[in-house]
Amino acid sequence: MTIETKPIAIFYEHPDWFRLLFAELDRRSASYVQIAAAQHQYDPDETETGFSLLFNRMSPSAHLRGHGQGIFYTLNYLAHLERLGIRVINNRAAFTIETSKALQLSLLRSLGLPYPRAHVINHASQALSAARELRFPIVVKANIGGSGAGVVRYDSRESLARAVQAGTIDLGIDQTALVQEFVPARGGHITRIETLGGRYLYGIRVFTSGESFNLCPADICQTTDGVELTRLACPIDAPKSGLQVEGYTPPAEVIDAVERIVSAAQIDVGGVEYIIDDRDGSLLYYDINALSNFVADAPRVIGFDPHERLVDFLEEEASKCATATGYQFSAVG
Repeated sequence: MTIETKPIAIFYEHPDWFRLLFAELDRRSASYVQIAAAQHQYDPDETETGFSLLFNRMSPSAHLRGHGQGIFYTLNYLAHLERLGIRVINNRAAFTIETSKALQLSLLRSLGLPYPRAHVINHASQALSAARELRFPIVVKANIGGSGAGVVRYDSRESLARAVQAGTIDLGIDQTALVQEFVPARGGHITRIETLGGRYLYGIRVFTSGESFNLCPADICQTTDGVELTRLACPIDAPKSGLQVEGYTPPAEVIDAVERIVSAAQIDVGGVEYIIDDRDGSLLYYDINALSNFVADAPRVIGFDPHERLVDFLEEEASKCATATGYQFSAVG
């Protein structure tokens, strides 16, 4: 009897961010298929799929590239797969957190973890009253952003009032936004922790002037000693950003908190960002990511290639699915 071999499916939108993942899969001759999330269809009547599991790599910033329709569609598609019993890496629950900064704050609150003070609004007319108890500067941050999209800083109540009056406040594609205190970063950096399989993978510090909100680690071009990084995965003209990066191991209590966050969010592969408030030294968590773009030139920055460990994880999960369903998974195409 012939046992059917099912590949891993990579469901993705951005054309460049996952080239290193595909390269590692190709290096191993792994059995996988690429599925374009921006142009896709499925049949609600289907009872099985042609893949062993699906790795969800849909981006909340897809609307910046004309692919916004894929965001809400993905929520429906992942629910469909989960009803079929298909293993989804970064499932619907994870993607729901990824696509809602408001839900991220609620999750942090449920875990007793600190975050910058904020109010959630659904109309620009609410921005001023939402900022009444907040310290300026503040940011208005679109609920569905990604790569710093939809984040605008206001240094005074007057500048915010002018924006409200002029009708220039954009709440984003779901018309929901945070009005949140802007936090000055102690040491001029934020810290991003990456996780894999719910466990700590590595940490980096990203040094920024505070003027840019796009801190995507795949788009950073220099180490803190000024060394240019190999930019194989960079889709954006990041050398003009002025961002710098260095490897960093956070305290044990931070690692524990981050692992609690990704567990509660059901994130298999993701990152959490935090900042030290220069005003009072408090540590604040402010972003939860289910779309981890590993740092550019990772072996130089953190000492190893995280894509190797990621593919190990994908192959292990695919093998578990094959055992459970009776199908065969082969790492060799």
